Amino acid sequence: MKANAAVTTEQAAPLRAALYMRVSTGRQAESDLSIPDQRRQGLAFCQSRGWEVTAEFVDAGLSGTNDNRPEFQRLLDAATGGGTPFDVVVVHSLSRFMRDAFLQEMHLRRLAKAGVRLVSMTQELGDDPMSVMIRQIFALFDEYQSKEIRKHVQRSMNENARQGFWNGSIAPFGYRTVAAEQRGAKTKTKLAIDPVEAETVRLMFRLLTHGDGTTGPMGLKAAVCWLNERGYRTRGGARWGTGPFHKLITNTVYKGEARFNRMDSKTGKAKPASEHIIVPVDPIIDPTVFDAVQGQLKARNPRVTPPRVVAGPILLTGIATCATCGGSMTLRTGKSGRYRYYVCAAASQKGKTACRGRSVPMDRLDQAVMDRVADKLLTPDRIAELLHGLMDRQTRKDEDYASRLAALRGTLAEAEARLARLYQAIENGIADANDPTLKDRIAAVKTERDIAQTNFDRAVAEMRPEARLTQEKIAAFIEVMRTNVLSGDTPFRRAWLRAMIDNVEVADTEIRIHGRRAILERLVMGGGAAPAGVPSFVRNWYAQGESNPCYRRERAVS
Repeated sequence: MKANAAVTTEQAAPLRAALYMRVSTGRQAESDLSIPDQRRQGLAFCQSRGWEVTAEFVDAGLSGTNDNRPEFQRLLDAATGGGTPFDVVVVHSLSRFMRDAFLQEMHLRRLAKAGVRLVSMTQELGDDPMSVMIRQIFALFDEYQSKEIRKHVQRSMNENARQGFWNGSIAPFGYRTVAAEQRGAKTKTKLAIDPVEAETVRLMFRLLTHGDGTTGPMGLKAAVCWLNERGYRTRGGARWGTGPFHKLITNTVYKGEARFNRMDSKTGKAKPASEHIIVPVDPIIDPTVFDAVQGQLKARNPRVTPPRVVAGPILLTGIATCATCGGSMTLRTGKSGRYRYYVCAAASQKGKTACRGRSVPMDRLDQAVMDRVADKLLTPDRIAELLHGLMDRQTRKDEDYASRLAALRGTLAEAEARLARLYQAIENGIADANDPTLKDRIAAVKTERDIAQTNFDRAVAEMRPEARLTQEKIAAFIEVMRTNVLSGDTPFRRAWLRAMIDNVEVADTEIRIHGRRAILERLVMGGGAAPAGVPSFVRNWYAQGESNPCYRRERAVS
């Protein structure tokens, strides 16, 4: 009798159940409706069968097309890690557990091996072959439905972008989202310029193109250090790094082209440019300035410009090219080492069949290029002609500066008004001055006001006469340029040449010098300051100097 009673008690022990709940989108998670409903139905389902709920696992805003879900993985670890804390896993439907047929079958077998069953409240099935087949059909249909939903959502988002609306992600630094149109219950948004953050973006590009007024154009790292040292921070309050800074200055949204559909959301791979959708927005940076910065970044790529071009002892390294084959000119010396020549690299390395080549004494070619640049290019009339278009554009920018100042003045006035209201609340006894939350709020508004004031002052400074292009600036530029080009040391002269000249074509009877007007404009606005010319990368030496005898010598030289 006692044995029979023990068996009856063991059979009557309730099964232990774990509830797994999931929603696919952040919007569903924020509405806080689906998860509570799944929990309510799950508890009622278990209660009706006399099961004891021992654990709950919730993944909010995560797709069921993969198993990369924290709570889902925690459930699997608990079920298969030994000492199983539950006997069944209860879900609202099989699609809540997984929307990939292969992964679902794999994880079901993993649970079954540990003695745990998966039970769907709305799709109850047994373990017989027919039920297994039906479950697999359900899984295939869920996977197909997920792909169809994804396809239609992507199509809707693409059309939303084609109509010029923003698709709800976080706005880039320098912009904010504003309501543009109401369609039923949905509010369509667009990007609008944030006056304060936009000034920081303009400052970033100005550091790269002109410097801070005391130096020439800066590189990425120098600009990042300059910003951090002066208290400029990201939207989240962190210091700027070269990675986020590079991502910002290469984003085409700042020249008025926000690109959508660039990446495959499932694979993370970049899509071809033909599939990108360009959403027009108000530009913060002039497109010509933006493109000039991209060209500057490309030119500094170590795959494009090796260190010897920047730091080598030869004036026209990386600049002089053969007019016949278009290849570079390289340095060759005579047997005694006293005479140096620029020769065609193709002819020197591959013979006359590659290029008939030519040889020009180094001193003669260097002097000819310097004289031509100084005597023909660096004259008041020539530079005034080149910069005529720039001065016209500068005049047209007055209206843009006025609108920027108005927006900044409005932001500054709003911050001042908010501070005044907080102070008034304290004076009237409505708020407690010792409240920590109130203190933090006042400090935050003060920071916003100070940033707005700094950017307003900077914008005002840009409109001052000394910040604009004038004939006096052109004359000062010419004087500084001629002095450095004709009598500066080789690294300095080479930096100037690379800033002004794209390349020098050497033919039998003539030398053709090619340059760009935009570069000369940038140099004049920089007051003749030397552009940043640094090696694009450094060699990877061995860790121990003994294994690389050149290490100590190169280190001593640098």
